[in-house]
Amino acid sequence: MKRSCQHLCQRFQTAMSVLAKPWNGLIIATLEEGALRFGEIGERLDAISDRMLSSRLKELEALGLVERRVLPGPPVRVEYELTAAGRGFGEVAQAISRWGEMLADSAARAGGAKGGARGAKPGPAAKRARPRAAQPRKGP
Repeated sequence: MKRSCQHLCQRFQTAMSVLAKPWNGLIIATLEEGALRFGEIGERLDAISDRMLSSRLKELEALGLVERRVLPGPPVRVEYELTAAGRGFGEVAQAISRWGEMLADSAARAGGAKGGARGAKPGPAAKRARPRAAQPRKGP
């Protein structure tokens, strides 16, 4: 089901639908460096699985943001490069980076010297994550 907000520009919503998918923005930003092979993209985004990267690259290609180019071999190699529309993301990435800096500053001010969200107490997961004190060894 396609979601729509009538008070927002359709072009804005189209752009957000691309960026809302995990990894898309990071893949596009990575390709800002220039043409890269599949493995090179995977190395730069080391937490993404090959399956997810392949799927996202196909989607970005279908949207006209990425061009897939087969280079003759042997061995045959495949490169991915941003199209003109994909390169347009550069300005967006800079704006997002500036906004991210503002968010980080705002969060730091909101957390104050206590560090964290307004003196919130650690939840049960944080308590479990604390290391236990070393127990004396029994036996030889």
